[in-house]
Amino acid sequence: MAQTTETPTRTPDDPAPRTPRAPRTSRFHRAWFVAAVTFVTIIGAAAFASLPGLLIEPLHDEFDWSRGTIGFAVSVNLALYGLTAPFAAALMDRFGIRRVVAVALTIISVGSLLTVWMTAAWQLVLFWGVLVGLGSGSMALAFAATVTNRWFVARRGLVTGILTAAGASGQLVFLPLLSWLVEHHGWRPAAVTVALAALAVVPFVWLLLRDHPADVGLAPYGGEYGEKPAPVTGAARRAVTVLFKAARTGPFWLLAGTFAICGASTNGLVKTHFVPAAHDHGMPVTAAAGLLAVIGVFDVVGTIASGWFTDRFEARRLLAVYYALRGVSLLFLPMLLAPSVHPPMLFFIVFYGLDWVATVPPTIALCREHYGEDSAIVFGWVLASHQVGAAAVAFAGGVARDVFGSYDVVWYASGALCAAAALMALVIRRTRTEPLPSAGA
Repeated sequence: MAQTTETPTRTPDDPAPRTPRAPRTSRFHRAWFVAAVTFVTIIGAAAFASLPGLLIEPLHDEFDWSRGTIGFAVSVNLALYGLTAPFAAALMDRFGIRRVVAVALTIISVGSLLTVWMTAAWQLVLFWGVLVGLGSGSMALAFAATVTNRWFVARRGLVTGILTAAGASGQLVFLPLLSWLVEHHGWRPAAVTVALAALAVVPFVWLLLRDHPADVGLAPYGGEYGEKPAPVTGAARRAVTVLFKAARTGPFWLLAGTFAICGASTNGLVKTHFVPAAHDHGMPVTAAAGLLAVIGVFDVVGTIASGWFTDRFEARRLLAVYYALRGVSLLFLPMLLAPSVHPPMLFFIVFYGLDWVATVPPTIALCREHYGEDSAIVFGWVLASHQVGAAAVAFAGGVARDVFGSYDVVWYASGALCAAAALMALVIRRTRTEPLPSAGA
């Protein structure tokens, strides 16, 4: 006779069994949803990055401000964008991603909206340079790096590429609209559009974004479950301490130098001055802005591909290739500018677009390899150098246009700098997880 096993039953007086807190599993990991929310957030905030190049001519015509003066305001914006990033990464460790990003978006919205009533150049520097610069710095790539480091162990390179491409996607969405508004209705409606776009993302961030996988009982994608770390106090002190420690290592200066040239040859030069430079050659503003939007299309492809390559190939060699190709393309650009769009110009746009921010995934990967848990803050300082380089060329480009009557000298100088960056990338040591020196070392 077969034996039967009787399952014990629990009486109402017995305590309920305790369920240990453990990572939940599902076919679709929550980390991909967080990455999607981050992607959309960066797109919504990207409108501020699309506007500076469109403001130079309208502000010059309305207020008779020199291009150097307007370029100075843009340079302040770009510099603060970078210098705020490492402190924002530390603040995210202290107060959480949601709070920092929501406040940053609100500051961007306020700064952009206030420019509608400005009447003096110092107000442009204060509203667009300082306020939008501080807010956008907290929405910088350190935001993407922090989300990637917390929520992903596997596929970090790919996710970094996708989130980096979000900025280009925002440029693609907003640039044609903003250029149309500037040409048909003036620059003020465009500034209001930027303010509303940033503000509209705030509830989206607050309701849907989560700071850490442990908040929802999950392990990072491809990793093991761990409790949420306690908030890190002394955010500013930690950011500065990490800077001083990183500054005592060689890879930091090479990464900072290459990324400064990256910023000079992208945000500082092409994003700020391509539209007015093309307009100098008789090209309509909407056509030039449309070409920048096409750069955004191919930037998405190039950056995601770069993230995929970074998971499979040596990061420093990828950087060398990217900078070399960018330098070559910039040397040819002065010969391609014309009143109308022609095939060689389209080839430049596609080629340059694929390389626009393809440098970001390997740069973040090298920071992670050399600096471990401090990599997000170290990358924040490397990003600061990117924006300082961008700020210098944004200002120098405007001055060069005022002095020489064209941008040619700036294109050639940037091409030469990219060649130097390619050589610097090859000098970075092949080291895995280089610990930062202790304070007493």
